[in-house]
Parts: sequence; C-alpha cells; structure tokens
Amino acid sequence: MANEDRNVFGTELLTCSTDPETGFLRDGLCHHLRRDPGRHEICAVLTADFLEYSKAQGNDLTTPRPEMGFPGLEPGDRWCVCVPRWIEALEADAAPPVILEATSEAVLDDVETGTLKEHAHRE
Repeated sequence: MANEDRNVFGTELLTCSTDPETGFLRDGLCHHLRRDPGRHEICAVLTADFLEYSKAQGNDLTTPRPEMGFPGLEPGDRWCVCVPRWIEALEADAAPPVILEATSEAVLDDVETGTLKEHAHRE
C-alpha cells in the first residue's frame, strides 16, 4: 500500500507546484488520497500537446476559472495530473514529462517505473 507522502523512489514526496497551486488539496503536493477519485498523483510539466489533448477530452485546463480559484494553465506549468488522463495521453503520444520526485508512489500500481523514467522531465 502506497504512503501518500512518498514518491516513486520511496523517498519524501517533493512539492510539485505552489504557483499555480496544485494537488487535490491545493497544497502543492501530488498525494495519493482515498478521497481523491481523480487521482491527482502525477507531477507533470505541462506541454501544449497535453493541454490540447486534455481540452479535446473535455477537460480545459487553459481557461481561467476565477470563480473556482483556477488561474488557467500554460505550457511549462507544473501540475498534478490525474493518473488515468496521463495514461490516456501516453497512449495518444501526448503525455507530458514527469517530475519523478514529486509523483506519488501509488502511481506505480498503474504505470511501470521504466515508463515513468522514459518520460522524466529533464531540466
């Protein structure tokens, strides 16, 4: 069973982003939480391809929604992406790169370590 405060390496889960605030709890962390049905557990560096893909799937992440405290996202932003959406994007060749140290170890139940490493963000 995954520890909500551990990353894919089994070490302390690092912050994904506080600007914009991300994570199910909007605390900057991509925790594995039972109460998060979307599983916002993959810390990704967003790309134009992924944002377009997500919008085409009905989840527009680029349009600001001030009434919900959502600033709208752009390429280069770090964001806790839902595990199922990332897997769909991977199959569509639109998966954004992953910050492994800030990605929940629970993701390993659905995505192989090698796949995550192949898609690791390189600074």
